[in-house]
Amino acid sequence: MKSNVGRNDRILRGLAGLAMLTCSVMAPMSLAVRVAAFGAVGAYLLVTAIAGTCLGYRLMGRSTCPAMPNR
Repeated sequence: MKSNVGRNDRILRGLAGLAMLTCSVMAPMSLAVRVAAFGAVGAYLLVTAIAGTCLGYRLMGRSTCPAMPNR
């Protein structure tokens, strides 16, 4: 799969994913709400940061990767 998430975007996604997963553990809400609202989003952000590809970007035809030089 072609990468469409740039370096800075990956760092921010990783940090945001960790923050969301922390909220899913510490938020004073019911378990179902924490898992659905914070856990799922946090896990998605971490997976996209690690994999370097985002389904939403792919569907929109976007990319935050630097432009590749012409060969």
